[in-house]
Amino acid sequence: MNGLTQAQADEFAGWFRCLSDGTRVRILNHVATSDRPVTVGEIVEAVGKSQSTVSRHLQILADDQFVFTDADGVRTLVRVNDRCMTALPDAAAAIMANTSS
Repeated sequence: MNGLTQAQADEFAGWFRCLSDGTRVRILNHVATSDRPVTVGEIVEAVGKSQSTVSRHLQILADDQFVFTDADGVRTLVRVNDRCMTALPDAAAAIMANTSS
């Protein structure tokens, strides 16, 4: 790659902006390292934040498609978007002009 297009730069910037909050990073880590979809309640317990705070952060993560949410009766299940977990390191390598990726 000889350089990033404006569209790529804008997309990558959005991803990193989404991850610019420590709580969102912790939420994403919890979801990504789980071997199954997790409930919002489990995330609340894991990160020690209120349900409303976790829900707000999950909405931001879902808007940028880092996670997917699925209604399951009265609860919401959250799962990681596996594509983002591989695309993010590639984006960082592209930004840093790492030619080995």
